[in-house]
Amino acid sequence: MAHGGLQGLRVAVMSDESGWHVRRLRRALLARGAALVRCLDLAQCGVATGASRHGLVLPGFGKELPDAVIVRGVATGSFEQVTKRLTVLHALTALGVPVYNEARAIERSVDKAMTSLLLRAAGIASPPAWTTECPAQAQRVVLREAAAGHALVLKPLFGSQGKGLQLVGHVDGRFVPLPSLDAYGGLAYLQRYVPPVSAPGFDWRVLVIGGRAVAAMRRVSSHWVHNVAQGARCEAAELTADLARPAERAAQALGLDYAGVDLIPTPDGPQVLEVNGVAAWQGLQRVTPFDIAQALVDDLLDRKLAAARGRLSA
Repeated sequence: MAHGGLQGLRVAVMSDESGWHVRRLRRALLARGAALVRCLDLAQCGVATGASRHGLVLPGFGKELPDAVIVRGVATGSFEQVTKRLTVLHALTALGVPVYNEARAIERSVDKAMTSLLLRAAGIASPPAWTTECPAQAQRVVLREAAAGHALVLKPLFGSQGKGLQLVGHVDGRFVPLPSLDAYGGLAYLQRYVPPVSAPGFDWRVLVIGGRAVAAMRRVSSHWVHNVAQGARCEAAELTADLARPAERAAQALGLDYAGVDLIPTPDGPQVLEVNGVAAWQGLQRVTPFDIAQALVDDLLDRKLAAARGRLSA
């Protein structure tokens, strides 16, 4: 898309905080000629069917819609609150506004059970996973895996940033039983633990934009949880084909415009651990010269917005 076609462009960045990521996106959008970039908290957006032709409440946009939306974050809340926030994103897509990433893709990526199913259906290597509401059934899985010498990672189904993770099963030569599931919403999502192949252990974060892997880093930690939010150290990593291919396939399987794909090394090659549809990239930006915010904005404008405008003019 020619830059001239962006005159008057108004973009909403959906985030519950206007921090580093929003500032980078705003700068990249203004550099491309956007006339207005407004940070909106989805908690403040809503539905008012009699107030406008589209029926949405988007602070700062009056009765008009933004030309495009970047979803930087969806804040946690009650089931009802999160449903309403996703309803706003679903409605924007239905109204023809390019949403980056769309609500349906975000729903797939935040649900670890759905992510595991979609990765398996696509034939992408990923550790075996189990999801059940029955504590007895979950404990049987833990016992069976422990008998085979495996540990399991108990994760919140909708968790992020490495919070709430516990090792159960065969852990450091002893048996660790499944704890109460009350803190996990009465649900067990269990993923087979992949032991480190080196010390200290690490995993990879690969960023995929518009279907193409563009940057990678190693997250190194003496702890078995390698999230940056849990103290892992970021190191530059070569973006090899063995990392790029599964990351790109994982983003495609979940229908994501952009994704942070976490991969773990194994003797048989990298396996996909998780796929993040509202990925942070501050740690990755520190170890790569690649301008991530600009790449995200360019993909939104040159691919997704251009496609939407092409459909309108067809």
